[in-house]
Amino acid sequence: MKIDIKNENGTAIARLSGEIDHHNARELRSELDRFIASAQPRELAIDFGGITFMDSSGIGLIMGRSKLMKECGGHLEVLNPQPYIRRVLKLAGIERIVKIR
Repeated sequence: MKIDIKNENGTAIARLSGEIDHHNARELRSELDRFIASAQPRELAIDFGGITFMDSSGIGLIMGRSKLMKECGGHLEVLNPQPYIRRVLKLAGIERIVKIR
């Protein structure tokens, strides 16, 4: 699992690659939470374009970061999910919580 976070045009973009499962979700959560706490971005986009597998840990990752962003006065978006991940997110109702593009 790899994560790369950069600020682009006023939006923080976290590009993920690899798999999101219960083995590595904790590390992802910690790294994203540290970034949110230190940088206080108004907008955070998590780019799922490089994700090859995701289990329910990915849903928890999104929900928790969305809550944290709202507490900090910002919002979260999910970018470029693979078609099967987009279906999982829709079935879980994530699109009611965050914007999926």
